[in-house]
Amino acid sequence: MHSANTEKSANTEGSTNTENSVNTEQKQPESRKPGLFTVVFSVLAALFGVQTEANRKRDFSSGNPLVYIIVFVVLLILFVLTIAGIVGLVLR
Repeated sequence: MHSANTEKSANTEGSTNTENSVNTEQKQPESRKPGLFTVVFSVLAALFGVQTEANRKRDFSSGNPLVYIIVFVVLLILFVLTIAGIVGLVLR
């Protein structure tokens, strides 16, 4: 009889731990998708090589990779056009 009570208490403790972990997971805020400013800032930081590990993890865990790729291509085109414009002005 004592062993049956021990098993019940062990099962009860196990279920309590499971319930606590479920409650803890539910209390964590849902990861929101990053806004345009956040994406642009992350891409610029990555282009200059100063992206923090925390931001890199955030970027890879939330958000659509296609958005980061599109922002990268747009910023790259703007960068190339800016350099071409400056060179054009200098050579005049």
